[in-house]
Amino acid sequence: MINRLKKISFITLPIALGVFLIWYSISKLSPADIQSIKTSFKTANYWWVVLSLVFGILSHLSRAYRWRFLLEPLGYKPTYLNCVMTVLIAYLLNLFIPRSGEIARAASIKKYEKIPFEKAIGTIVAERVADVIMLFSITGVAFFLQAELMGSYLFKQDEGSNSYLKIIFLLVFPLAGILTYYLLKQSTNPFIMKIFLFTKGLIDGIKSIFTMKKKWEFIFHTIFIWLMYVLMFYTVTFALPETTNLPFAAIIVGFVVGGFSMALTNGGLGTYPVFVASALILYNIEDNPARAFGWIMWTAQTLMVIIFGGLSFLLIPIYNRYRLRH
Repeated sequence: MINRLKKISFITLPIALGVFLIWYSISKLSPADIQSIKTSFKTANYWWVVLSLVFGILSHLSRAYRWRFLLEPLGYKPTYLNCVMTVLIAYLLNLFIPRSGEIARAASIKKYEKIPFEKAIGTIVAERVADVIMLFSITGVAFFLQAELMGSYLFKQDEGSNSYLKIIFLLVFPLAGILTYYLLKQSTNPFIMKIFLFTKGLIDGIKSIFTMKKKWEFIFHTIFIWLMYVLMFYTVTFALPETTNLPFAAIIVGFVVGGFSMALTNGGLGTYPVFVASALILYNIEDNPARAFGWIMWTAQTLMVIIFGGLSFLLIPIYNRYRLRH
């Protein structure tokens, strides 16, 4: 009974949180604010949004291609279309049940390519390690760029002092990371030991990437995937006149904040627009255009996943029946 309640809570709580945040954020808006956001939606240049979705599709295609670099050393050569469709199906299912997409992805590739489930899951975990490294790296860049904002708004520092803040970020964070790792290693606390094992798994994952046969191809596609993610975000800034001239720091910070908000609710439901808007407001973007940007960005991404994930869900059995006959 308890396990069942945990499973139900795991599925329903993120959705409930997302719905609550949507209701709460809308309830705080005046009729004039709502009308202003509607106007932004109506006047937005959606050709930039379409271009953003092109970058999103390219990232998914690259992710499917990258996956094959992990499967081939295990002796499997799945068709590219099956890799693409299982990746898209995974994104679709993650909108409804957190982390269900990874399981469905491994199960689908097992069904259509006869790749053992546990081996497929292992490669997906290795992919996640690479993605976590990239997210942490971009987050580090965001902290580095944020030093000026922190200095000017919190400490009223001049430009020279902001340079010192950047140097502190560059020196303190790596040293703090190394010190934390060794402190975790020495601890006997069960919870801290889990954190240590997770950190060690990330490090082992990094090592395995550099020892694989096609490591440079894998690294190239990993960088390409995340570059496409950033370009997805950057391109939509041109859809609204108020966000057209955002500085590079605002784009990176907004991207990182939006990325972390995705982990709180299914597909960033309710959290993505609120978090991204809050980040843009720090850079003197007016509240309503910032909110409109967050909602346009989230809506476009979600529709892309629903459409292409849904098509993949319908087409993958048809494609594989045709493949078996020919």
